[in-house]
This record gives sequence, C-alpha cells and structure tokens, in this order.
Amino acid sequence: MAIKYLTKLGARRRVVEVAWLSALLGVGVAVCVATVNTTSTDFYIPGTQPNKLTQRIANAGGCQACHGYYDPQTEPFALWSSSMMAQATRDPIFHACLAIANQDAAFAGELCLRCHTPGGFLMGRVDDPSGANLQSIDMQGVSCNVCHRMVDPDHTPGVDPEEDVPILNSIAVPVGQPHSGSMIVDPFDVRRGPFDISQINPHPWLQSPFHRSSTMCATCHDVSNPVYERQPDGSYALGTLDARHPTLNKYDMYPIERTYSEWSQSLFATGPVEMGGRFGGNRSAVASCQDCHMPSTTGTGCNPDIGPPVRNDMPRHFFNGANTWVLRGVRALYDDAETFLSEELVNDSIARAQDMLRRASDLTVTQAGQFINARIVNFSGHKLPTGYAEGRRMWVNVKYFNAQGVVIDERGGYNPATAELVESNTKIYEAVQGLDAAVAAATGHPFGPGFHFAINNTYFKDNRIPPMGFTNAAFAAVQASPVDATYFDGQYWDDTLYDVPQGAVRAEVRVFHQTTTKEYIEFLRDHNTTNTAGQIAYDQWVLHGKSPPTEMDFVSIDINTCLADVNNDGGVDGSDVEAFFVAWQNAEVLGDFNADGGVDGADVEAFFRAWESGC
Repeated sequence: MAIKYLTKLGARRRVVEVAWLSALLGVGVAVCVATVNTTSTDFYIPGTQPNKLTQRIANAGGCQACHGYYDPQTEPFALWSSSMMAQATRDPIFHACLAIANQDAAFAGELCLRCHTPGGFLMGRVDDPSGANLQSIDMQGVSCNVCHRMVDPDHTPGVDPEEDVPILNSIAVPVGQPHSGSMIVDPFDVRRGPFDISQINPHPWLQSPFHRSSTMCATCHDVSNPVYERQPDGSYALGTLDARHPTLNKYDMYPIERTYSEWSQSLFATGPVEMGGRFGGNRSAVASCQDCHMPSTTGTGCNPDIGPPVRNDMPRHFFNGANTWVLRGVRALYDDAETFLSEELVNDSIARAQDMLRRASDLTVTQAGQFINARIVNFSGHKLPTGYAEGRRMWVNVKYFNAQGVVIDERGGYNPATAELVESNTKIYEAVQGLDAAVAAATGHPFGPGFHFAINNTYFKDNRIPPMGFTNAAFAAVQASPVDATYFDGQYWDDTLYDVPQGAVRAEVRVFHQTTTKEYIEFLRDHNTTNTAGQIAYDQWVLHGKSPPTEMDFVSIDINTCLADVNNDGGVDGSDVEAFFVAWQNAEVLGDFNADGGVDGADVEAFFRAWESGC
C-alpha cells in the first residue's frame, strides 16, 4: 500500500505546528532552512542519566590482560575491538551524520551519542551534542564495561540478581521498552555476564541471564525520535518544544530503526529455529540476536593460564552485521595503539560481515515462459536488510548472455568506478525516509525523501523482505509495516519477474548489498556547514573503494528458448496445453504468453502457434 503523503491534520496538531514554526526562528512563520530550537529535554530517554555513576566507566584497555592475547579467533578482546561496537565513536560516517543532525535540530546529537558513546553519555560529557567534550576513553564506543554493567530493566525475582532491585528503584523514570540508549547501568563496577565465574572470581561480578537476552540488544537497536508524537492516523506530528515526550513509549515516537522489534515479531522470538548451523557456532538452531551475532564456540572467555573452565557455549564477541568497509576508514584515521586494531583483525572482521550477508539469504531462479523469476528468501531474524537505513540497500542484478557468451542485456547494472547504480530497471530493497508536508514547512527542507536523520518523520518506501513469522498486523503494531510494498502474512521471500530478451540462452542473477551509497555520502559531504566531518567521511569512502558491494547470492540459469514447452520438461505435448490453460485461467505470468502485460485471447492464439510449430 502506498504511503499517505498528506493527511488531514487535527486541531491540536495544527496548533503544535504553528508553535514550531514560530519557535523555529523566533519571529513569525518565515520559511527558510534553519536549526529547529529543540533542547536536551526534547530528546530525553529514560534510564541511567549522566553523572549518576559512583564508579566511572573503566578503560577497555584494562580488560585485555585477561580477555586478550591468547586466541584472536575466540578471545573477547580482539573480536570486540575489531567490531563496529568498539569503533562506534570513531566511525567517520557517524561523525558526518552527527554534524548534520545537530544542524537540523539542536541537541539531536545527544540522542546519537547515547548509543555511540554510552560511556561518554554516562560520565556527563555529551552536554555538547557535537561530541567536543568527549575524552579519549569515550572514544571506545560500546565498551566492555558499559555492556557488562547493564541491568535488566524488567527484573524477574529468582532469575535476575537481587542486587539489581535497589538500582532499578533508584531510576526516576522506569524503562518500559528498551530503545535509543535507555540503558540502566550499575553505579558500581560490578560486572555481569551469563556465566558463573566463581571458579576464578577475578573481580566483583554477578551472573546475569539478561546478557543472553535479545532485550539487551533492543537498548540501541530500536531507535526512536521522541520529538515526534504518533497520531491516530499513524502519522507523526511535531511535539511541544522543550518538553519530554508525553508518553515516553517508544511506539508513540517516530521509528527511525526497528531491528529489535522486527525480531520480536518473527518466528525466532518464539524459537529456536532450526537453521542447520547456517550462522555458525555450536548452535544449529538459533533464536536470540546473540545466537547469530555472537555465535558460540568451544573455548574460554579469558586466558587459559588463569584457569577458567572450557565452555561449549562460549559466545564470540563478533557483533558483525552488514558494515563492510568503515573499519578500514577508522584504521586510516586513528592510530592502532588507540583503536586496538590491526590489518589482520580488520580484514577478518570484514570477511565475517560479508559471510553473514551471504548466509542471510538464498536465491532461486526459475523460468516462466518468456520470464525468469528471481526469489530472494530471508533467513535472518529481521528485515533484509535492516538497521540504519540511510545509504544502505540491496538489489538484484541480472545479466543475459547469447549463444556466443556475450552480454546482450543487463538489469541492475552497477559501475564500481563511479559507484552508480542504474535504478530505472533495478529491484532495490531499502527503507526511504523523509519529511511530510508539515515538517517540510516547519524546517524549510524539501518535502519528500531525504537523509535528514534527526527530523525525518515519514517513510516513503520500505520494501525490505520480512523475516519468518511475519504478519502484517504484528509488524504494524511495532511500526514496521511495509510501505509501498505488499507482503502477505507468512511471507519471508520476494519474487521479481524479468522478461527474457530475444537471443538470450543463459542468465546470471546476483544479489548485492551496499553499506554506503554515492547519494548518501555526497549528501553528508555537501550538506555539512559545521565542520569537515562530511568531507573526511567522503574521502575515506573513496579511499576504500566507494563502499564495494558484497555479492550475497549467485545463480546461473540456462534459458529454455522453446516457449511452447510451458512446463519446462524438454518436450512439447498435451501437458504443456494443460499447464498453459491453468496459468491463463488464473491470470498467472505464464498465461501472458505474448508478454504484452495482459492475459487474453491473444495469448491463446500465440501459444497454439508456438505449440503447433513444436516450439
């Protein structure tokens, strides 16, 4: 169903928009591009607030003595350090996006910094939303000490540590649904994890099942914009400035990202789902985020010399997703002594990301008369692709060859030299966000699709493939409905038909994923009026191959040029007549024998001419 671009606004919404327009510049309702006068209060998210810790966030470098330097394939430290979790604050794309977010809405950067430098946020160093007050320790991103001090906001007596109760009671505003950095952190440096480590007892610790739960991942992998309030018609209106969101319910805010929520409404959330070891590790069946993104192995979580037990379910701190080039940019911009990176670690991490992309889907290609059908099956636990939507896409490439092996036609062509994709004849899977008419008027930015992360308030397209267990009602309830695309309940695949050009005897079909498009990186470069972060990100993008696409799937198919052989059994007989009429009566693609876009008597005539001729 196509998105509703314009809606009838209620009286309250009109009043709020006039207030926004007036507050935007402080005078009248003049329309020009300007920073929206939001405050830190507008971006308030529940959880542990700045300067509430009794003991500071510890330096990750202190963890490496026990958790590193014994096996770079399994040890937590080396694997964490070569993940985007560790480098989240050094990511040049993040810094470029951060600058424009602050240009678009004052203090928007605080929302971003909560997840990209939770340590810096907790220590009270993001009061400048540009990140100018961050210290070197804050650049360690989502560090060991932050994650391993996190407390389950939904305490279960007898399961979660009882020591968590007074911590939860001290939180002024409870965390209803984790999102957007709504972490609750132990004010003392008591480190939590899924295992009983009393055998070695290295530091204050508590056993925490929360660290095996996908709910922990929701803390930063559902992202909401609290400046917007959900309306009865499903649109998102500007809220009152300098005020907290009225409900603080993430499902009443604008859904920037809904990766966790997608998972929560998938078959995996009620799993485990038998995947035959598709995502690696010792688990053949998987359920939680950790099962796939921290695949288990046999080994130890710290140096064997210390005497830890060997575990068969030891999670590897991979944290790989779909980012396939930014680590190289980080390493070019920062010293290895600061990042704990090396060329080998970066190459291994990127190879794991590419492997995860390949495992995320399967491609099947079949012929239907004068068409071939490319079906992509989503085996991930969320939409494919998912997560940070800006500049990310997946697409189908089809090449047709003649009898001499020469390419005679191509759909979804990509030029690696220019990073340009031919979009006119390409199936692209992506989420496209932007501004509705009201917010465009209030900000001076154009109505329609765009990359203004901090002020976008509508989806113009979201045809990303749902996961197993998808239902339209469940995804609508968590603000993750398809937009300008249709998937029926239970569908976790997508089909695309391609007409076969005359003279084609073979087709090669590929599925590609790209982390950062040319359009997005040029936006970051050209719309940054604050600093050089956009140019720096662009230069790294160029230096490292312009975000080379990853080939996820490949299928080669021989084309049956005998069109009357409708059932593709190698002969032309009565069974083809039967197959044709079944398709014709049901208005299926095979019924459109003359490929004119309609199923009618002309197709019957064309079929029998071919059938009588033997092909």
